[in-house]
Amino acid sequence: MSGETGNEVLVEQRGNAGLITLNRPKALNALSLRMIRTLSAALLAWRDDPAVHVVAIRGSNKKGQPGTPESLFGGFCAGGDIRFFHQAVFAGDSALDDFFTEEYALNHLIHTYPKPYVAFMDGVVMGGGMGLCQGVALGVPRENDEGAGRASPSARAQGAHVRIVTEHTKMAMPETNIGLFPDVGGGYFLGRCPGHAGEYLALTGEVIGADEALDYGLADIKVDAARLPELWEALAGQAFASAAAAKAWIASQWTVGRTQPVKLDSRIDSYFALQSVKHMIDALEASPDPWASKTAATLRKRSPLMLHVTLEQIRRARGMSLADDLRMERDMVHHCFHLRPGAAGETVEGIRALAIDKDHKPQWNPARIEDVKPGMAEAFFASPWTTQAHPLRGLK
Repeated sequence: MSGETGNEVLVEQRGNAGLITLNRPKALNALSLRMIRTLSAALLAWRDDPAVHVVAIRGSNKKGQPGTPESLFGGFCAGGDIRFFHQAVFAGDSALDDFFTEEYALNHLIHTYPKPYVAFMDGVVMGGGMGLCQGVALGVPRENDEGAGRASPSARAQGAHVRIVTEHTKMAMPETNIGLFPDVGGGYFLGRCPGHAGEYLALTGEVIGADEALDYGLADIKVDAARLPELWEALAGQAFASAAAAKAWIASQWTVGRTQPVKLDSRIDSYFALQSVKHMIDALEASPDPWASKTAATLRKRSPLMLHVTLEQIRRARGMSLADDLRMERDMVHHCFHLRPGAAGETVEGIRALAIDKDHKPQWNPARIEDVKPGMAEAFFASPWTTQAHPLRGLK
């Protein structure tokens, strides 16, 4: 495979490397259904191609002409195309369901990919962009952690995937800001962050940089952004005899001796280990710590209902495989758009306020954290499908 596919994704094979460039810079490389299908097709073809031994993915930015050196790197992916979500709801477009089913299947494909997969996570890496690189972490038990089954930073899928961040990386799962939850496997990879950093990142949607991404086990190595073209060309220019050889080369060149243990954050844990969202907000607002006050104010801006849904998601997912988590999230996202009709849903209202009307004044229902009643969050976890009919029943 080589050349352009629909212009939004550039797919190229050079030597033994399959190279992917997300090429929708004016939309911060937000994922469309066509992009998801192109990515899936490329990865499936390369998975079964004996001539391809390594895959790399990067984003593009708004500088220069598309495909020129000036336009490459500097931006990875800002997530799914939320304007499309909004339009599809009111149009009754079945492509909305296809989007999430196929996106989550793509996340699982990346997680289980048998060949080295290298993500150049420069610039904005948010939402669906995280799903293109975070699904690579495999869960293994860690000592002295109540979340048995969480991933250690050195535990990776058999393809020896590598997540590269830079000084420009801006990483987040900001879905509660639009009345959604951290999907694309967010329950799985956030639930395996050290301590209760996963709850913190999921509930607040806080943006973190490269160093925090390393601390939380959400990245593997940090390099200067100026070196990315050199690393990309080095990867593309090697003649690998096999995927194992590519894995060994990547380890010798980039990762050996650079292991950084994940770090617990006692301040985060003191609040986000608490039993409920109400307990968290009460403790944060009672604290004299300016960080706690700021964090409480952030939570007060999020959808109260989806804060409760998200907390339940993260804690359930800690005991799940990625496949089971993605099936759960597929159930949840169905309810985000169908539990309440049209504009009455939290997600539709959140997108309206942020991206359509841009008034940044979402009318959440319920309006306050204290008003969320028992059972409201649990409704999001009831699957609308039988096991045999689930759209992600094939994931293993």
